Amino acid sequence: MTRRPVIGITLDSEEPGGYSKLPWYALRKNYAEAVVRAGGTPVHLAHEPDLAGDYLDLIDGLVITGGAFDVDPALFGATARHPTVTLKARRTEFELAILTGALARDLPILGICGGQQLLNVVLGGTLIQHIPDEVADPLPHEQPNPRTEAGHEVEIAAGSRLAAIVGAGRIPVNSAHHQAVKAVAPGCLADAVAPDGVIEGIEDPARRFCIGVQWHPEYDISPADAALFRAFVESCRR
Repeated sequence: MTRRPVIGITLDSEEPGGYSKLPWYALRKNYAEAVVRAGGTPVHLAHEPDLAGDYLDLIDGLVITGGAFDVDPALFGATARHPTVTLKARRTEFELAILTGALARDLPILGICGGQQLLNVVLGGTLIQHIPDEVADPLPHEQPNPRTEAGHEVEIAAGSRLAAIVGAGRIPVNSAHHQAVKAVAPGCLADAVAPDGVIEGIEDPARRFCIGVQWHPEYDISPADAALFRAFVESCRR
């Protein structure tokens, strides 16, 4: 029997309140479910920066997930922080450590929403801190309809790895973000763009598998979403 690749998935974290009176980890089930459907074995990663190397010894691929927080603008050289920016310092510290380690090992990486933004920053790019302040006539990137539905479409760059994976020039995506890629990291390319010009996907063609998407393919709202997870998991086979 062929071994299923082990896929590390970063958790979100919350302060006391709601589920527990103590700090707690959280993640929607559909991240793990998407990995399982694609042929992988999901493993959730607690926020322990000092253990990043140990995690990397165990996993075959890394998913950096989204969450209700933002990348610290200081990480991409901004001197001011927009009032809407929310930070989770410990989570970011951990994700920086494991993402940097994964890149050093050329481990397959899939960045989702905030994970795509962090990937772009770690590779040397910058971010728009608040889309309505920097994009003329923007789409509602924090879509009012359910995340299980499309919010808009994106155009896929011809010749990109993402285009080869999804097999289409345009695909529907869901949308839940107020930040976005501004300057694409050196060596990377923008492989998906919304009708208002907001960059929705990036990839590093020089790496084994290194793709970030601004939408949430774990919701599986189109065949392209499932295809992306399958391609990622397949790239994780040693």
